[in-house]
Amino acid sequence: MDDQTAAPAHQHGYLSHKDDYLKRLRRIEGQARGLQRMVEEEQYCIDILTQVSAMTKALQAVSLGLLEEHMNHCVVDAARAGDEEGRVKVDEAMAAITRLVKS
Repeated sequence: MDDQTAAPAHQHGYLSHKDDYLKRLRRIEGQARGLQRMVEEEQYCIDILTQVSAMTKALQAVSLGLLEEHMNHCVVDAARAGDEEGRVKVDEAMAAITRLVKS
C-alpha cells in the first residue's frame, strides 16, 4: 500500500482525554515522590500508609478511566468490524480487568 491508500492508523479511545490522564499521572508521580520523602524523613507509619492509599485510589481511577475508554472505543469499534475482532478485544479487556482485580 502506498501512503495515499493506507488505512488510517487506529486511534486509542483515551486520546480525547489525554491531557487529563497526563495531569492525573503527573499528580500521582508527585505523590510517589512525596511518599519517598516521607520515608526519608522517617514520618509516622500510618501517615505514610494513608498517602499510599490515596495514591492507590488515584491509580485505580486512571485504570478505570482507561478501561472505560477501551470498552467504549476499541471494543465497540472491533465489534462493529466483526464478531472475531470483537471477541479478541473483549478477551483482551477481560484479561486487563482480571489483572486490575488481582492487584
